[in-house]
Amino acid sequence: MELRRVTEGDRAWVAATIAGEFASPRVVSRGRVFEDASKLDGYLAEADGRPIGIALWNEEDGAGELVVIVTTYRGVGAGIALLDAVVTYARDAGWRRLWLVTTNDNTDAIRIYQRAGWKWIAWHRDAVSLSRTLKPELPMIGSHGIPIEHEIEFEYPL
Repeated sequence: MELRRVTEGDRAWVAATIAGEFASPRVVSRGRVFEDASKLDGYLAEADGRPIGIALWNEEDGAGELVVIVTTYRGVGAGIALLDAVVTYARDAGWRRLWLVTTNDNTDAIRIYQRAGWKWIAWHRDAVSLSRTLKPELPMIGSHGIPIEHEIEFEYPL
């Protein structure tokens, strides 16, 4: 597996992958809408020359939010590798903060974030209700049949 920065030539695959995972290229995080998250900067993971994962961030004022992390081929360590690459980038860029937001149904990712050293810093009860007003296509039921209701915020200690 190899990691590299996302290029313009990757954008169609990135957009399709985000839409497949999040029902559209629009991503909502803590009441903020990223209309087309596929345009964000980030890393792409490849196996045998094929893309298998992405990590995309939004940087503002020396801090970054990891807005999208998706792997399409599981079990090869792409998720952890992408997380590590973003942390290294954030440190090298001198960011003062790196965080991400996920939903309560995303138990597989929550496990990975914690194992990778991310700290669970906040639980936002019923926050997905606001997200649904901004992105109505958000499903009511998510992974493992869990109702999607809350947002969980993680931060990586830089």
